[in-house]
Amino acid sequence: MEFVPAKGKAVREDCTALVLPALSIGNVGQLAVDLLVSTLRAERIGFLDDPNVLPCVGNDAYGPVPSGELALPLEAYDSPSNAATLVQQRSPVVKGMMIEFAKNLADFAVSSGKKHIVVLSSLDFGRWQRIDTSSGLQTYYLSSSSSDGSDDQCEQFGWKRLPEFNPDQRCWKYLSTLAEGGNAAQEGLPAEDDLEEDDYYPSLPFAALFSFFKAKGLKVTCLLCYCSEGDNMSDAFHLAEAALKLLGVRTNSSGHGGDWIIPYSWKTLYGPPPDISIF
Repeated sequence: MEFVPAKGKAVREDCTALVLPALSIGNVGQLAVDLLVSTLRAERIGFLDDPNVLPCVGNDAYGPVPSGELALPLEAYDSPSNAATLVQQRSPVVKGMMIEFAKNLADFAVSSGKKHIVVLSSLDFGRWQRIDTSSGLQTYYLSSSSSDGSDDQCEQFGWKRLPEFNPDQRCWKYLSTLAEGGNAAQEGLPAEDDLEEDDYYPSLPFAALFSFFKAKGLKVTCLLCYCSEGDNMSDAFHLAEAALKLLGVRTNSSGHGGDWIIPYSWKTLYGPPPDISIF
């Protein structure tokens, strides 16, 4: 993975937090990062070039006036006032290359002086085993602070540790062994068609990122929510707000109002509303 700086830009050493999405159902992590980049008025400092990410190109996602800037698969933004770097991923990882991508991203985080990694992602609502809607949309987390994935600060926020995390489970153990440089047996990672119920969570992109960042000695916090495919903007607000809380960024944002700055690209995210005359 190579960092390609924008003209006159560079990675700032004082931006010690790194926020990024892990692609999953509903693209909630990506939407949340879009919302954070826009709201924090983060400045694009460059791009990450990695052979394991599919190429793509599009229009600037944030500016209302065309400025000739293009959006690429991996973009890096800095918010110096919040000591944070945000990486947006706009295209998926090549099938079968998630391990290599996670390794490269962890190397970049270390080389650029990051101390705390915040991974935003979503989980399939259809696999939610312990449904609790008494307190609204629930935030789940997974932290490198302890061996069982728990974290006192996250608990104080009222978030729940991902109960399905089991470091002794075969796939979690396989990822950990690979991330630490060991020679894990190939049979340790089952084929996609052979995945069992317990294999679902460690098979997701956030799990590989978590394992490789942790193996580098970095503090890692994965913030997760359950969702379905469809209009997931409310889930994006939820994860973005959790990320700000974790980073200690104070805003007046609440719900879908407050200080949130909606990315311009969201205006056409789901097309125009239906004609009410059809009802």
